[in-house]
Amino acid sequence: MTFPPLVAPVDALIPDEASRTARHHALPQVGDAGQRRLAAARIAVVGAGGLGSPVILALAAAGVGMLRIIDDDHVEVSNLQRQIIHDLDTIGDAKAESAARRARALSRAIRVETVTERLGADNAGRLLDGCDLVIDGSDSFATRDVVDAACARLGVPVVWGSVLGGFAQVTVFWATPPEPATGIRLSDLFPPGAAGEPPNCATAGVLGTLCLHAGAVMATEAVKLVMGVGEPLFGRICVLDAFGAKQRELPLRPSPTPIAGTATPAIGRVSVATLRATLDDDRAPTLLDVREAEEVAGGRIPGAVHIPLAHVLADPLVAGAARVVVVCERGPRAERAAEALRAAGVEATVLDGGMAAWRAAQRRAVGVA
Repeated sequence: MTFPPLVAPVDALIPDEASRTARHHALPQVGDAGQRRLAAARIAVVGAGGLGSPVILALAAAGVGMLRIIDDDHVEVSNLQRQIIHDLDTIGDAKAESAARRARALSRAIRVETVTERLGADNAGRLLDGCDLVIDGSDSFATRDVVDAACARLGVPVVWGSVLGGFAQVTVFWATPPEPATGIRLSDLFPPGAAGEPPNCATAGVLGTLCLHAGAVMATEAVKLVMGVGEPLFGRICVLDAFGAKQRELPLRPSPTPIAGTATPAIGRVSVATLRATLDDDRAPTLLDVREAEEVAGGRIPGAVHIPLAHVLADPLVAGAARVVVVCERGPRAERAAEALRAAGVEATVLDGGMAAWRAAQRRAVGVA
């Protein structure tokens, strides 16, 4: 699905910028008009880390007119394995300022704004206001929820990415896209507060080159949206498997809205105690963990089959089982997966309280408060 351009083009490029971006002009999908749209674009980048680094470099080089870089962190030596916009000379500097210097060095025409305060629910609307598009390269579910909610209120699209270990995901969310498209938000994949905090890169690791790959995909999606060309990753999730050298797409649809006056049958729940008692039973249902790889890296229930929610929604029979107990962090994602499984004829229930309840029971079992 192609959308109309996000912005009207500027009247003309300054001579230096026209020369610098000449290879774009030769592309029929871009041309002079497309380049002038890029020059008019105002893009906010949340996070100047592993994903934000290649995004900022690519967009500055592409000729985007204004970048607003939002990051309250400072450069550390361990960042440099993947956060290529920074270098040894910027250790200790604010990431937003370090990134801004590199962006300005790529284009004399670009305007770069830096925000070194932490983005939260109280200031997200103000910090993202006035931008045509937001790129979310943050590394916490709490920040992602805030960006999702703020962009839904502002009506702007979000190019979203995540990376951990050797896997990355990229997609486009837009709560109010042009007709006839139906809005899709991060909350359709991760209901607010439904995900636990992922392990950080220090504990789970991350392949530095994969950050560049995913960041390049994110920057390309932003360029396509600004110019109104190609088919953006709206309604699709691009999954990158670096070690397997695989790239695939999964469909993403809005969460189903119950029809007024109809009742949805309640989804059955299994307690942690009941599940623990049946783990070693050969006749026990398949335990299906629908969290993301970055969450599962922090631990999962023994014997659980890991298939992320998006995969289950795309193919409810992917688990290959007739009876399933679904688990996520706290329950909402498991419920959504169970609804899809039941619609496909699978007997599906959810673990009551999810992994949070499982971990609490484990702590009680060993006498830890």
